[in-house]
Parts: sequence; C-alpha cells; structure tokens
Amino acid sequence: MHYFLAKTDPETYSIAQFERDGTTTWDGVRNAQAVRAIQEMCPGDEVLIYHSGGEAGIVGRARVVSEPRPDLHDVKSWVVDIAFVQHFARVISLREIKESHRFDEWSLVRQGRLSTMRVPEAFIDWLHEKSIF
Repeated sequence: MHYFLAKTDPETYSIAQFERDGTTTWDGVRNAQAVRAIQEMCPGDEVLIYHSGGEAGIVGRARVVSEPRPDLHDVKSWVVDIAFVQHFARVISLREIKESHRFDEWSLVRQGRLSTMRVPEAFIDWLHEKSIF
C-alpha cells in the first residue's frame, strides 16, 4: 500500500461534503507531476485529504477504490475514485509540518502549488507517533 496526498479548497469540496458523499471521483488535476501521482495510485492505497484554504492542513483520509483512468472531459488529466475513511479530530497544519523540519524535502513543503503527490513513509510514521491514525 502507498500513501498519497490530494489537495482541495474547502470552499469547493470540503472533507465534510466528502464524508456525506461517501465516495467521489478525484478530478481537475492538470499539472503533469500531479497527474503522474494519480496514475500511480492503486485500489487500496490511502489518500490524505488536505484543505488548501484557511488553515491549510491535512484534515482526513480516504482510500483509492478504482484504477486510475483518463479524464473523459480533459485530455491532460486523469481521475481516480476514492472513498471517505476518516475525518481527523484535528487539522495537521502545514505550519506544524514545516516547523518539524523532518519533511523539508517533501513536495508538500517544496512545491506549495502541487495538488496531488506521494507521501513519504516517514510522514505516515510521524502521524502514527502523533496518534492521528
């Protein structure tokens, strides 16, 4: 199993809406690096959901439930279906992540505008240390 992170603007699609929906097709990704991350996803992989507006941070997690596929509405994009798993009790803020200095090389810290990316195993271990999962 691999971990990924997917960003959403809570004004557009919040974790609360995702929880109500149960599943969603993750779409709208056009950056080539982010599209490659979607193409690497497999059913059973976990996705950390990140709110990019307001207090930027990780708010929950989901599970990949389909194979990635080309977006029929945008030839530059791919989509994947994900299912809601958990709404975290607290936001894991970008500030907290940056202040740890343990993930300075991660795309989340280095490439602020990248919308979808792999998550390093060390970060998952860090979340376990914090009893987030």
